[in-house]
Amino acid sequence: QVQLVESGGGLVQAGGSLNLSCAASGRTFSGRSSDAYAMAWFRQAPGKEREFVAAVSLGGGRIYHAESVKGRFTISRDNAKDAVYLQMNTLKPEDTAVYYCAADSWHSIVVLKRAKSWGQGTQVTVSS
Repeated sequence: QVQLVESGGGLVQAGGSLNLSCAASGRTFSGRSSDAYAMAWFRQAPGKEREFVAAVSLGGGRIYHAESVKGRFTISRDNAKDAVYLQMNTLKPEDTAVYYCAADSWHSIVVLKRAKSWGQGTQVTVSS
């Protein structure tokens, strides 16, 4: 089981920036093909379904961003720190949501849009 803890959320004005962090601990995916596994960000706004935001493979060889955030958000990882980040620029009010860090296979996250391990979430609020 992988434990995930997010941080970095907050209140920001439209057009502003935030950088979310997710620290991973516990059982890792060591010993398996690193690009077959991924860490990712999802978000869920009030009254809406959970939405995939971005994913990066453990080896860093694969990166994928949802169309709704492409060009504004950038996912990255630091393997030395077992951490993944989401740099969010040019934020819009419609980006307001609880952002969740997730970990699982690349296929599960990117194709099936689901994951075995989840963090507790961090609130991002963008005011107009």
